[in-house]
Amino acid sequence: TIIVNGEKKVVTATELSFDQVVDLAFNPRPVGPNIVFTITYRKGPKENPEGTLVQGGIVKIKDGMIFNVTATDKS
Repeated sequence: TIIVNGEKKVVTATELSFDQVVDLAFNPRPVGPNIVFTITYRKGPKENPEGTLVQGGIVKIKDGMIFNVTATDKS
């Protein structure tokens, strides 16, 4: 169980991609030519206890890990 934008999410994987975390955060996912997503995380495993997940990146996860995902329209 991880926390994404304050909501509990159950996942079975040991790692998640940038796009998978965005999909967990938003349903439906915001779309548009100027939409930019920012992902920060904390309480991760010792390999990556906290940080920022960038487009195309993958992060190892653990139970109780917290993700904050924001969508910005860079107009």
